[in-house]
Amino acid sequence: MNFGYIRDKYKYFFIFFISCLFSFNSYSEITEKPYIAIIIDDLGYKPKEDMLALSLPGPITYAILPHSPYANKISEIAFKNKKQILLHQPMQALTNNDLLGPGALTLSMTKKEFSKILKHNINSLPNIIGINNHMGSLLTRHPGHMKWLMDIISKYDYIYVDSLTGPNSVAGKIAKQNGVPFISRDIFLDNQKDKNHINKKIFELVNIAKKQGTALAICHPYNNTIEALSNFLKDINKHDVKLVGIKSLIKKRTRKNSLITKNASLVFP
Repeated sequence: MNFGYIRDKYKYFFIFFISCLFSFNSYSEITEKPYIAIIIDDLGYKPKEDMLALSLPGPITYAILPHSPYANKISEIAFKNKKQILLHQPMQALTNNDLLGPGALTLSMTKKEFSKILKHNINSLPNIIGINNHMGSLLTRHPGHMKWLMDIISKYDYIYVDSLTGPNSVAGKIAKQNGVPFISRDIFLDNQKDKNHINKKIFELVNIAKKQGTALAICHPYNNTIEALSNFLKDINKHDVKLVGIKSLIKKRTRKNSLITKNASLVFP
């Protein structure tokens, strides 16, 4: 009896079986529309602009600066409208730290000071589901301070969104080590406030989502941004993407990455 032949036969049958199983599990990922999420940052200081941002349809996510004059009002309205809300946590940057505002986290703080300020910011803003960084190009590159941050976030069962304000952020790595649901920004829509630029970036957002299955944009409550988003959302079905809240985007991206990892790690006899 040719045992080598039999072994090879069953080996290929096993490969075929696993491939079919993976294809079945990922079928919904293939047929489902790509997901996009949009976070509007810097809310809490300009009520007129903020209210326009809140009027946008669909599950837009809103990031509110701590201790800003209209923070609680914006949070209440967003929550009533079933929107997801983030604490837009100020963190020390490489430059322009005069723009941080109250409640900022800096490298000079002790762990006790850091924790006290972060918890105070969290408790000051109702209805939040997580945190994203305001500025932070310096702080987010320091593993020790990011560990302090993720330790606290994990206790609140929050998510963390890295705004990626600098190229050397370690936030994702530390979040993963601490079991914190995490995602990083793919694109800024309005780092230039020109209408044409914003529309171009929205088009790029859609293309990123179609390429990788999910895409996350961050923007601000500028008049041109709100107008561009309003026009886009009216016709979103034409773009063949689905707008979701930030939690749903994280779940979809995590699930997809998990399937890819499982498939890549298969070892055959």
